[in-house]
Amino acid sequence: MVSCQSEEQSFDATGAFEADELIVSSEASGVILELNLEEGQTLKSGTVIGRVDSTQLYLKRKQLEASIIALGYKLPNISAQTQAFNQQEAALNVKYNSLLKDQKRIDNLLKSGIGTRKSLDDINAGVDEVKQQLAVIRKQKAAQTSALNTQSSGMKAEIGPMRVQIQQIDDQLKKCRIVNPIDGIVLNKYALANEMTGMGKPLYKIADLNNIYLKAYITNDQLAKAKLNQKVTVSTDDGKGGFKETQGTISWISDKAEFTPKTIQTKDERANLVYAVKVKIENDGFYKIGMYGQFRF
Repeated sequence: MVSCQSEEQSFDATGAFEADELIVSSEASGVILELNLEEGQTLKSGTVIGRVDSTQLYLKRKQLEASIIALGYKLPNISAQTQAFNQQEAALNVKYNSLLKDQKRIDNLLKSGIGTRKSLDDINAGVDEVKQQLAVIRKQKAAQTSALNTQSSGMKAEIGPMRVQIQQIDDQLKKCRIVNPIDGIVLNKYALANEMTGMGKPLYKIADLNNIYLKAYITNDQLAKAKLNQKVTVSTDDGKGGFKETQGTISWISDKAEFTPKTIQTKDERANLVYAVKVKIENDGFYKIGMYGQFRF
């Protein structure tokens, strides 16, 4: 009787071990070309374990690249297309400078009493005419340059969204690679290679067993003893008729009472309402999800 009573009082709460489980889903739609994993397999974070067919995305990217190159060829060459105006302006400048020299020479002759007034009037009219021609050429050149700049800006504006589309496709191509997100053990496999998958469709479930939790239940009387980050002693059946003990830390305490689960024993078995707590322990590989355990304060 003493032995039974001692065994009954050797723990404060019992429960089962849990781990943070993560369901990894597909981020792309298409045929699964590879999926290299098995249930029970240990995976490292960042490991590429498969890929989804990305042929259509790749071809769309190539099409956008070709369209950008084609638009680049269509961009106007402003300097080449305004070269004719530059040549006309240069020729008129030569003529204008020559007329200015003649104007000065005739003006000097007139002042000396040799030239005639009509000669000066004729050369002045020629200078004014060339000045007007220069003004017209420069306006035409400015208008042509402005139109070509507008055309070039419009084409470059079309290229911008195409580059953004390429960035979007690159992101989608990246998501066609199935990359394992955390260190852990594969618990369930939901898909196979050569199957059709869709965005958000589960592929497998993985759990990080390096840190595992004992979810146990305590009574209202024990609640006052439990505190976050409190150290407790966790024990489990070692399979040899004894118990394996380790230190754990209370990482979570429920703020709501619930009815005692049928599979759970408490220190006071007559208690109807209990509070759930989680005790975090470092797993050396011994603890498995679903194993029963107990702890004492």
